[in-house]
Amino acid sequence: MDFGQSIAYCFSNYANFNGRASRSECWWFFLFGFILQFVGTVWDAATGDTSGSGAMYWIAYAVVFIPSIAVGARRLHDVNKSGWWQLISFTIVGIIPLIIWMATEGTKKNNSHGKPIKLKKIN
Repeated sequence: MDFGQSIAYCFSNYANFNGRASRSECWWFFLFGFILQFVGTVWDAATGDTSGSGAMYWIAYAVVFIPSIAVGARRLHDVNKSGWWQLISFTIVGIIPLIIWMATEGTKKNNSHGKPIKLKKIN
């Protein structure tokens, strides 16, 4: 899955917390969210708000908040974990296993969250 496909798929599954998500889908969407929030911060700075959390930043944050949680839950489902494991990020130290799980290759067989993801190879 490439950058554009990931963004389109994540927004079309805006609040879908069921199923599985590939590593590329998850990481491309997280990159998109980071870029969008960075652009919002730059826009705010260009209009005089140098606080780092102006109106455009918060609009960008609101746009990607729910889809990011949804794709994170689907990504954890791919490694056969509950989406609720995202809550360990609040412990700060919990970010480490969360990143490891999200970077781990998903299970090759059916798991309790569905069938494995079949990605098309682009030539």
